[in-house]
Amino acid sequence: MFKKILVANRGEIALRVIRACREMGIKSVAVYSEADETSMHVKHADESVCIGPGISSKSYLSIENIMDAARRTKAEAIHPGYGYLAEKEEFARACQDAGVVFIGPRAENLNLAGDKIAGKKKMEAAGVPIIPSSPGGVDNMDEAGEVAAAIGYPVMIKSAGGGGGRGIRVCNDAEELAEEFSVARMEAGAAFGNNQVYIEKYIVQPRHIEFQVLADQFGNVIHLGERECSIQRRYQKLIEESPSPRLDNELRARMGQTAIAAAKAIDYFNAGTVEFLLDGNGDFYFIEVNARIQVEHPVTELTTGIDLVKEQIRLSAGGRLDYTFDDINLRGWAIECRINAEDPERNFMPSPGTVASYHEPGGFGVRLDTHLYQGYELPIYYDSLVAKLVSFALTRDEAIDIMSRCLGEYIIEPLKTTIPLYSRVM
Repeated sequence: MFKKILVANRGEIALRVIRACREMGIKSVAVYSEADETSMHVKHADESVCIGPGISSKSYLSIENIMDAARRTKAEAIHPGYGYLAEKEEFARACQDAGVVFIGPRAENLNLAGDKIAGKKKMEAAGVPIIPSSPGGVDNMDEAGEVAAAIGYPVMIKSAGGGGGRGIRVCNDAEELAEEFSVARMEAGAAFGNNQVYIEKYIVQPRHIEFQVLADQFGNVIHLGERECSIQRRYQKLIEESPSPRLDNELRARMGQTAIAAAKAIDYFNAGTVEFLLDGNGDFYFIEVNARIQVEHPVTELTTGIDLVKEQIRLSAGGRLDYTFDDINLRGWAIECRINAEDPERNFMPSPGTVASYHEPGGFGVRLDTHLYQGYELPIYYDSLVAKLVSFALTRDEAIDIMSRCLGEYIIEPLKTTIPLYSRVM
């Protein structure tokens, strides 16, 4: 097992990994920008290293600065969390070149997961059902029109080089396709440095179902059940739950085995998520593999009793998977709300600032992953996610009731947050 792990991230996910290290008897190293000097993850780590100014490109996205911090602190492994460098192939290769273990998928996995067109071809060859789409990237409007006509409207224009809901355009007819095509290419180029797009059939009113998978270095792959992430805004997940109210045991078994087949198709390693769209007929289609720990991983942890971050660390240290989904005592229902410092009444405008008044919800069946505290000044540079509030109970109705109560108790003032929106959704 590792003696020291550097956590190449910030905020609540960095704190989550640091806590797992502490429980496993592993020393932790926090990296932080000048804007994050007072952040909770810095306070809880055994060591900390400043890696640059507040702007992410010169700190949390700087492979050079992070690798230098690992070298100076003699860290044996690096956990990237999610976002930032977690899915960057060049970061995984930099770790490999430096003799530092990257706690996550292999660089080859990241390469395939990041290239959705190549990934889809792999899945199709493995018999995994995929959404009808262009066979490759679409470079001009004439080609896009031909593909869309063959697939049938409505269609989606999607970025080939990234995800997170960015660069997606839904087109109901040829006129909308002509209007949106160049815009989607520009968005893709700005967000991912790759302006290639492809055309995909748009599934009307789908369910977004994803399966958590784990894979060891010995070819063993298992799944840990599903999460439903259908409640979204601009293709960004807001609320996640496990299990899905739509799946029965037969459909869960079919989708779970397909998720395992998808992971094996790309020789996947460590923790990852295989994402599907489920239509009203019970047919499902592969979307992508998210090659990292997910924001919504707590709902799987609560329903399975398995600490996914500890499993990531254990597998990266050479551990073997000696259990399957059938061995897990799956029970209960978990719901997660992503609490963002945004004002839902003003088109989700970011709301940074100092937390003057802070009170966390508590009680039976409550988990809160956050880096907030009273007096903390939320920086302007980063994503607006400030907390993940999770409820757990034996039934879905009970989990909803607990979440409703918790949202009423949670005080983060004077910041505007998405808490009132979630209260209405519950």
